[in-house]
Amino acid sequence: MAGEKLKMVPTRDGFGEGLIELGRKNKDIVVLSADLTDSTRANWFKKEFPERFFGLGVAEQDMIGTAAGFALMGKIPFACTFGVFASGRAWDQIRVSVAYMNLNVKIIGTHGGISVGPDGATHQALEEISLMRILPNMTIIVPCDALEAKRATIESVNLKGPVYIRLGRSGAHVITKESDPFKIGKAVCLKDGKDLTIFACGQMVYEAALACDELKKDGIDARLVNMHTPKPIDKDCIIKAASQTGAIVAVEEHTIAGGFGSAIAEVVIENCPVPVKFVGIRDRFGVSGEPDELFEHFGLRAKNIVQAAKEALAMKR
Repeated sequence: MAGEKLKMVPTRDGFGEGLIELGRKNKDIVVLSADLTDSTRANWFKKEFPERFFGLGVAEQDMIGTAAGFALMGKIPFACTFGVFASGRAWDQIRVSVAYMNLNVKIIGTHGGISVGPDGATHQALEEISLMRILPNMTIIVPCDALEAKRATIESVNLKGPVYIRLGRSGAHVITKESDPFKIGKAVCLKDGKDLTIFACGQMVYEAALACDELKKDGIDARLVNMHTPKPIDKDCIIKAASQTGAIVAVEEHTIAGGFGSAIAEVVIENCPVPVKFVGIRDRFGVSGEPDELFEHFGLRAKNIVQAAKEALAMKR
């Protein structure tokens, strides 16, 4: 992947495209927004299907309750807001009104991670995977690019029950193709390797691919897996990687406390214990800055993944 010129498109754009496609095919699709209609790309659906769009204002908790009501009536609601508000401010409503009753509500949390940029700590959701994955019945999807976000949006309708899709604000490198397979709960091996396995989700899949290129220069053959579904996680893929490569690096634009890497480590510990290193955000809030600056500041670059990979290999030996 090194040296390739890739398009950069926000994953929220892929969601907006997928939502329109769903709206044309299924009249039971309804969309709810908590004031952030343009930012979440829910406005694309609103423009084409105004009669199936509902603006709830700055009332995220009411939005989730209303979405639950729509689901009880047989509709398929997509509730859209920033990830920090969906996962935090409305967590109790998601827990009791949606997850507890296993309702068919799709929750879209945009502007996830530090790539939100200048909006700063209050708007940089670094905890959504942790908060959502502890809820029974909840499915979590973190697309790596806009094309995968579109596929995830469309596929989420075929899954009965609550789904949380984490999306970004800034442009993400488009590393998949329209024809690539996508199945919720099934990881995608982007590169085979025998020395260790790097698991990544979201925008970090691109950085992990760059890290694999750098490791190859040092004679290290790394396997790369796009784990777009942190829950239900692909246990078979993780166990296979642990047994075949003997070391793992988990990479996420998220806190490492209870997040994506923790989910992988839980599977490893119970089934095939091997060294696991984490690349993510360590016990702190975000700060204001441009996305590139923040990725550097928080140690989420390919070079940091390379370092973690070498540390995991040293533990393996």
